[in-house]
Amino acid sequence: MGELADYLVEHDPNFRKTRLPALYSDFRSQKTLNPDGYHANISAWLLALARLASEGLLSRQGSKSSALVFDIDESLRRSLSSKQFGQPLALGTVINEALAQKDLIPLQTFLQSTQNIYHHQQGWSQVPWNVMGWALRQIGVIDPTRGEDKIPKGNYVVMKNVEATSRELGETIAERTSRYDRVFTRAQFQALFESVLAKDQRLSGTDFDVLLKFLSRDKDMIEYNGDIVRIQGVGEERGITEEDASIASIKELVGSLEHQVNLLNKRIDELDQEAKNAVLRKNRVTALAALKSKKRAESSLSTRYATLNQLEEVASRLQQASDQVQLVKVMESSASALESLNAQIGGSERVETTMDHLREQMSATDELTAILSEPTGIVVDEGEIDDELEALEMEQKKEEEEKQRRKEEAREAAKARKELDELPSVPTEEAERMGAQSPTRATGIAKLTLDG
Repeated sequence: MGELADYLVEHDPNFRKTRLPALYSDFRSQKTLNPDGYHANISAWLLALARLASEGLLSRQGSKSSALVFDIDESLRRSLSSKQFGQPLALGTVINEALAQKDLIPLQTFLQSTQNIYHHQQGWSQVPWNVMGWALRQIGVIDPTRGEDKIPKGNYVVMKNVEATSRELGETIAERTSRYDRVFTRAQFQALFESVLAKDQRLSGTDFDVLLKFLSRDKDMIEYNGDIVRIQGVGEERGITEEDASIASIKELVGSLEHQVNLLNKRIDELDQEAKNAVLRKNRVTALAALKSKKRAESSLSTRYATLNQLEEVASRLQQASDQVQLVKVMESSASALESLNAQIGGSERVETTMDHLREQMSATDELTAILSEPTGIVVDEGEIDDELEALEMEQKKEEEEKQRRKEEAREAAKARKELDELPSVPTEEAERMGAQSPTRATGIAKLTLDG
């Protein structure tokens, strides 16, 4: 016990360790005291159950549940028990709420209903009280906040998983445009898609019963009569036709023959090896028996190949004819569309009248343009204009020459300043000191005169 709980803690963000006490408690009273918390717990459990079913974890715990159908009883509570918090005390309420909200639908009710589940939303107020009371007692939801939290036993369709599988199938079949590629027997449909649609487990036969009913009744994605499945194309008639039955039958025969051919080829290889081994052992009797069996298998294989080639030829013709039918339908619809558009135009006479009127208006526009572009009568002296232009050009030339002269003067001045800056500086203090120590010629002469 505790494996599923540990898995949810590790992989489901709704099952953080801080939330486990609330999720495993008896939170039924929270429906009135704390409605937000109550519905958050319900939602977390429903998402967790859907996840466990789709990933095949419930079936590994001994449950008969599959990807799309819950098999529910009290053992589910034990399977979900936590080592720390025990069994989920409000799990019965979770199941009952899911039934009330149609997140879970009883299996037989789902399969037997002829009405679209999305359109048939009959409220409790429209059900007679005796019927409603009986139904509520059966699933144990009369005053769910009181008494034992009983889990309603039964098989229930998990709508979240059904819708997810439907979307995945829609993506898978999107490229199947030919009618031949969209028709199957039920067995072919299941064999083709059972391993594609469920990531972690194969869909069961019951899962496909549910899925086919959902796709045909509630989504209009397929036509299904219990034996033949046709993926619905745009504009196709409703119901399974004789053409669909023929296509499905031929595809089934081709598949069966291909399987037989593979088995016979394998058998021939085994008999050939058996004969060789018998020869090595010098067992002539066994070798002859193996070779005879090999010949019979080869003869049977030849017959199968001939039949298979014939069926493949018929299938090719059927596919070609089916494509031609679609082509003719497209051409018919295109012709109708063109007819409607041409009718809106009004025929060739209306077009000719419109074009004549358009040409008249274009001619009138050209005439008006010519009139508006004629001279207004003002005489302009071209010589005066030329003289004025020449004067402007001379003035511009003088301004440019003046600018050039100023640039040259500035450049010469800068050059002169640079040369002056490069001259050696004149000594000052040192010269004065030396002058005081060394008499000049005049002072020296004067001193000599006085001494004499």
